[in-house]
Amino acid sequence: MTVQDIIEAGYFELCCEGNTKRLITKAFCCDLLSIAMSRAPENCVWITVMGNKNTLAVASLTDTACIVLAEGVRLSEADMACARQEGITVLQTELPVFDAALKIHRLGLE
Repeated sequence: MTVQDIIEAGYFELCCEGNTKRLITKAFCCDLLSIAMSRAPENCVWITVMGNKNTLAVASLTDTACIVLAEGVRLSEADMACARQEGITVLQTELPVFDAALKIHRLGLE
């Protein structure tokens, strides 16, 4: 599955477009940045409620394929500009973290 497949499913709102052709290997749910920094797998879709510049830095460091901000969390304009500059795809949803991960899993992650 690719980032584009998640976008086209219609469950999530695209707020910043990066490389949407990236393959996604796993869904990763975590809100503690230090844990995400050490355990987020490369090419994952990271579902979190932490929507700030530090989240973008961890996503870049771990080579995350995209971020899904759950529970209605939004990036500030400055953070969206940073995501665009870094080429990080960021999606958002009102769904809780677990429900968002389940939707993504059902799209085709094994």
